[in-house]
Amino acid sequence: MKPVLLLDVVGLTAQSLRDMPRLSRLAGTGWSSELATVLPAVTCTVQSTMLTGLPPAEHGIVGNGWYFRELGDVFLWRQHNKLVGGEKIWESARRKEPDYRAGNVCWWYAMGMSTDMTVTPRPIYHADGRKSPDAYIRPPALHDDLVSRYGEFPLFQYWGPGAGIQSSQWIIESTRHLMRTQSPELLMAYVPHLDYDLQRFGPSHPQAARAAADLDAALAPLLDEAEARGYAVIAVSEYGIEDAHLPVDINRVLRREGLLEVYVQDGKEQLDTWTSRAFAVADHQVAHVYVQDAGDVARTAEILRATSGIDEVLDRRAQAKYGLDHERSGELVVIAEPGAWFTYYFWLDDARAPEYARGVDIHRKPGYDPSELIFNPADKLAKAKAGLNLVRKKAGLRYAMSTVSLDPGHIRGTHGRLPGSRDSTPLVISSEDRMPPFAEELIRLGKPIPAASVKSLVLQTQGLPE
Repeated sequence: MKPVLLLDVVGLTAQSLRDMPRLSRLAGTGWSSELATVLPAVTCTVQSTMLTGLPPAEHGIVGNGWYFRELGDVFLWRQHNKLVGGEKIWESARRKEPDYRAGNVCWWYAMGMSTDMTVTPRPIYHADGRKSPDAYIRPPALHDDLVSRYGEFPLFQYWGPGAGIQSSQWIIESTRHLMRTQSPELLMAYVPHLDYDLQRFGPSHPQAARAAADLDAALAPLLDEAEARGYAVIAVSEYGIEDAHLPVDINRVLRREGLLEVYVQDGKEQLDTWTSRAFAVADHQVAHVYVQDAGDVARTAEILRATSGIDEVLDRRAQAKYGLDHERSGELVVIAEPGAWFTYYFWLDDARAPEYARGVDIHRKPGYDPSELIFNPADKLAKAKAGLNLVRKKAGLRYAMSTVSLDPGHIRGTHGRLPGSRDSTPLVISSEDRMPPFAEELIRLGKPIPAASVKSLVLQTQGLPE
């Protein structure tokens, strides 16, 4: 059986590939195609579709997070694989080949995943409030092996204003180690580097080309090793990133219309999900809007349709056209116009913003915040203050890392809506010169490979039935 390296190169498009000669060589010896992603075009949703072959309406991952109605709370970036419905690639393979082995390095929903090897970020949350880098790794002995070879997982280079190539390099080296020592039939790796500078600067900025070149150089040893060890390489991307110019404060719109409520603690406002008649979970260019009373749905939709920067407002029937009609979805799903994106901000006065708003706090914020990628441009000492706080952390002292701007206008790249141009369309690349019949037919017809067909692509590359 042909082993497969399934490589998620976030943000990979024809535009970024121009600056990636090693990855381009893979496409030259094999084949490539545009990939038809799903709505919302965000990490957790698209990865789940690729691994299960199902739309969000069936696997249930309707975004990077959602409102958990049974708990009354918004949670993003959960990790338990039981949240994902459907049979994954390796589970389907095991029905035919019971000894089929799979490894996962940083694809999402890794906790409780039925892979044989798992590597995923998992910080240590200390009793005194400090957070330290670490990873959840199975089998347990693999944890110390990887850390002794490559150091602790570079958490603060994986997300936040310091995010950079170091995290992708760690992931790549760990993937190479699993390839050498474990040789699983399926080895998955998630490489996030393009996600950072393309959101900070936009895909048209020269820094985007530099980021692509840096990532290509980092990937080269992994691609060389995969070739030497007989692995087929399938590189995919969940989305392309487009230029951003218009942040839309969707929750502030709902608040001004009397639909969103807050409560106050220590002079700071908090989103009141329990009494709000409507509120939005912002996720890049898509937002799930949860409406408590069915009688408010039509009015809420009318308000949103009249809001500048909003392209579409989908009720349940319209959600079904996108395969997004799941119980976890909002009563309304809102799509931004090209170049626009949604903030999660619900306060009207920055002096009353919650404490977490100025920090990197992906689990407490009730929506996605790309400003976490940038040191506050208005505070020239933001980086120095962060360094001082790291000294306080190492001394065992408590600290608050307030580095994030509340001005969303600094963000230059976004994604989430279905792509409107080739430059923002993700790609799939295979190192194999022979295409599975379904892929060959789609390409002959000039059609892209659906994200839901990545599962079939892997299995057919290995000669396995679905």
